[in-house]
Parts: sequence; C-alpha cells; structure tokens
Amino acid sequence: MNYRILFILLLGIIFMSSCRQQPEVEEIQNVYENLHAVLWMQKSAEYKANCLQAYKLAELKMQSALKNRKWTAALEQNGNYLNLPAAVILDVDETVLDNSPYEAELIQTGDHYSSSTWNAWCNKAAAEAIPGALEFCRSADQQGITVFYVTNRRDHLKEVTRKNLKQLGFPLKENVETILPRLESSDKGTRREIISENYRILLLIGDNLGDFASGFTNGSMQSRDSLLTEYKDYFGTKWISLPNPVYGDWEGALFEYNYGLNDEEKLNIKMNLLIRK
Repeated sequence: MNYRILFILLLGIIFMSSCRQQPEVEEIQNVYENLHAVLWMQKSAEYKANCLQAYKLAELKMQSALKNRKWTAALEQNGNYLNLPAAVILDVDETVLDNSPYEAELIQTGDHYSSSTWNAWCNKAAAEAIPGALEFCRSADQQGITVFYVTNRRDHLKEVTRKNLKQLGFPLKENVETILPRLESSDKGTRREIISENYRILLLIGDNLGDFASGFTNGSMQSRDSLLTEYKDYFGTKWISLPNPVYGDWEGALFEYNYGLNDEEKLNIKMNLLIRK
C-alpha cells in the first residue's frame, strides 16, 4: 500500500471533518455574538460595580438638584418650573429591571428576539433588580420625589411591568400613573414633556441615549457622536447612564437601523466597522 497516499487521504478526511464542525455565520450571530456581553452582565463583579457606581452618583446629584430650584435634567422642560414638585425619570429594561435571563435563553436556544418570546418573558414578571436601582428609587421616594418609569415596553405589558416592579419593592403611586409605556413612537421626548408639565425633573437615568434626548433615537453614528459632544456636561451630572453591551440604538446605528438585513449581512457590516491598525 502507498502510505503516502493513505496519509494524504487521512489528512483530507480530518480537514473536511473539522470544516463541518465550524459554526455557520448564522450560528455565530445567534449564539456567540452576545455570549460575552450577557455573561459579563450576569457574572462579572465589574458590571455590578458599574451599576452601583452609577446609582451612587445619581444619589449625590439628586441631593444637589433638590437644593437648586433652577435645576432641570429634561431638555423638554419649559416655563416656570421652579416651584414644581420634584421627580426623577428612569428607563425600565436594563436600568431598573435585569432581562439578561431572556437574552441567555436566546443564546442557548439559538433564537432571535421576537415579540412573542419577549412578551412571554415579561409576563413572567420574573426580572430581578439592577444593582443599586432599588435603593436609589426608595431613597428618592422617601424624600418625596416622585419616581417615573418611562419604558418602551408596549402598553399591553404595563400591568405585568407594574407587578414586577411592585413585588421587588420599587415605589409606585396610587394616585399618579408613574409607568409610561410606548404607545406609538419609541422616542421618549413626548412622555418626558408630559411629566415636565407638572414636575421638575431632577435626573434622567437610562441605558440607551434616547432615554436622555430625542435626537439620539434612531440617529446615525455620526449624529449620535455629535449630540454626545454637545451634551457632554449633562452626563454624570443630570444624566446617568447604565452599561448595556447587549442591545440598543448603538447597535442599530451600526447598520443604519435596517433590521431587514439578514444575520450574515449584519455580521459582515459589524466586522468591517472594527478599527484595526
């Protein structure tokens, strides 16, 4: 037997086998792309430290805002607001409620985000509190500051969201509707404006820059960077940002919010955007 030919054939079999075992691009997109991000949020002490740091800073800035009647965090605030009662506005998902178990399930099953799986998760009302969020909201409530939750969860999820928040101990008002879900637009500017008619907004807290100013919502990478420069003094003073490496407008901006692209197309765009020297 020609051992050289046999050796070449064996190498070929090994090579073909290893090629078949490599994950397809779709598998990489569905399973592995968010793996490190979700593990970081669930398991790292660094993520918890970032959240605690953000809410401790929020507590300090809230005290400053209370003392300064001219202070407002909302660009939508107009008119004579100096003597209005104080309020803070927080986003819900990845700001006060931790949805990483939902993201973990998508990774393990290889599924995409969908309204049906998201609704099923929300209806469980099983999300835990983001580190530091509960303590901050309780502190605000104890000081007579109304806590508003402005979320892009749809209106049909408002009551299960209320249930989730309530069972965790987040402050809710009986005589004021403090949960404002998405009705039409994902832009939160109109909802902030409605709140600012009756309250002086001390702080805005969120994980997506659209939680702070309308221009960030669905903005291009360039316009979002420009707005960040314009309002840089607001961050860490009137606007408190929480970390979220899993999803958000930051990702949509990478492919110009063209969610109709398939997984391979999105992945290729992301790979080409990486900065290499």
